[in-house]
This record gives sequence, C-alpha cells and structure tokens, in this order.
Amino acid sequence: MKALRRIAVLALVLYVGALAGFLAVMRHPTLFGRVMRRVPEHAFAVIPFKRLWFIARAGRLQAGDAAPEFDLPTHDKKSRVRLASFRGREPVVLIFGSYT
Repeated sequence: MKALRRIAVLALVLYVGALAGFLAVMRHPTLFGRVMRRVPEHAFAVIPFKRLWFIARAGRLQAGDAAPEFDLPTHDKKSRVRLASFRGREPVVLIFGSYT
C-alpha cells in the first residue's frame, strides 16, 4: 500500500510539474509552438490545454483599467499615432479582431 501511495504522489507531482511547465512556455508563443510539436497526442486527453492557454494569455488588465500606452503607424505610414494624445480629450474605441 505504501508503494502505491508513493507512485500516486509521484504521478501527481509529475502532472503538476507538467502543467506548470506548459503554463510557463505558453507565455512565450514561439517557444510554445516548438514545445507543442513534440507533445504526444494522448497528452491532449489529460492536460487541460485550453484552460492553461486562457490563464497564460490573460494579461493583467481588469475592466475599467486604462489601456497601456502604445503608438501605431497611420494608414498611409507617414506618421504615428500615440494613444496618450487622446487621453482626456476624446473617447477611444479599440477594436481587436481578425478578418480571416
């Protein structure tokens, strides 16, 4: 019985270690892609990849927080627009999406 308990504890430690490892590499998409190429197919049945991905990529902003500063090129690429130039003057709507 002691041996079975040790095996169960070892399996749990390995499982939690694998989860922590996947969570760490998910924060770096390029590294994550290289790791995922080598993950055996049966791992997808026991590791909650979707949930880990949402945790890893969630970020730190909460609803109501100010957007982080950024600047982007204009459509004609002749100048740049900074978010800070709109603060306190006009409402800004940020839309993130894909047309694919």
